[in-house]
Amino acid sequence: MWSTGYVAAKFGLGFIEPLTFLALRFACVVVIMAALFLVLRPPLPKSRAEWTHLAIVGFLLQSMYFGMCYMSFNAGLAVGTLALILSLQPILVGLIAPRWSGETVGWQRWIGLLLGLTGAVIVILARSEIAVPSALGFLFAALALFGITGGSLWEKRYGVSHHPVTSNLVAFAAGFIGVLPFVVAFESLQITWTWQLAASLTYLIIGSSLIGVGLLLAMIRAGDVSRVSALFFLVPPMAAAFAWLVLDEVMPPAAWFGMVVAGAGVFMATSTKKVIA
Repeated sequence: MWSTGYVAAKFGLGFIEPLTFLALRFACVVVIMAALFLVLRPPLPKSRAEWTHLAIVGFLLQSMYFGMCYMSFNAGLAVGTLALILSLQPILVGLIAPRWSGETVGWQRWIGLLLGLTGAVIVILARSEIAVPSALGFLFAALALFGITGGSLWEKRYGVSHHPVTSNLVAFAAGFIGVLPFVVAFESLQITWTWQLAASLTYLIIGSSLIGVGLLLAMIRAGDVSRVSALFFLVPPMAAAFAWLVLDEVMPPAAWFGMVVAGAGVFMATSTKKVIA
C-alpha cells in the first residue's frame, strides 16, 4: 500500500498542489470517520493520556512525515535525495528501539537491516538523480525522517488498540491541523477537478491512509518495531516496480538487482528463525 501510494499520487499531483492535496486527503478521512463515528458510536479513549498518544502519533506520521516530505519537494530537494535520507529510518529504529521499548535487535536482524538498506540505495541510485540538498530542503527531509521514526517508536511504547474509527478520526484530525498552516502559507489552494485527481484521491484515502497506516500501526503494536520498520526497505523497489508496470517508467537492471538484495535483507530482518546457523 505504501509503495503503490507513490504511483497513485503521481496521477493526481498534476491537478493540485502537493500540500493542498495532502490536506484534502486528511480532511476527507476526517469527514468519513466522523460520519462513521456518529453511526457506529465506537468507544472513546479512556484517559487523557490515550487521547494524547493518538494525537501525537497522528501528528508525527501525518503532519511531520508526509507534510515535511512535501515541504522538502517545495524547497527543491530531489526525490532520490529524499528517498536516501528516509531509507535511514529502519536503521535509526534499530539503534533506538532497545533502549526505548526494550526489544532485542540481534546480529541476524542487523545484517538484514544493512542488506535492506544496501538494496534500497541501489534501487534509488539506479533510478533517481541525486543532488546535494539545500539547507532548507535537508531540514525538511530530516524532520520527515524524525516524523516516521518518532511515530513508529511512540506507537510501540505507548500505543493501545482502539476502535479503528476512533483512532483514525483523532490521528487524521491531528494531521490535518498540523499541515493546514503550511498549506495556507505556501500554496494557492487552487484545485482542477478531473477524474485522475478523484481516482488518485480515492485510492490514497482508502489504500494509503486507512489500510496502509492502519496496518503499519497494528503490526508495530503486535511485534518488534525494528522488524516492522525493515519493511520500509521494500518501499523504493516496490514503488519502482509499480511505476515501471503502471507508468512505463524505466527500470534499469541495477534496480532489479537492488530489489533482490532489499528483499533478502527484509527476509533476514523479519524472520523469527535463524536464517544462517
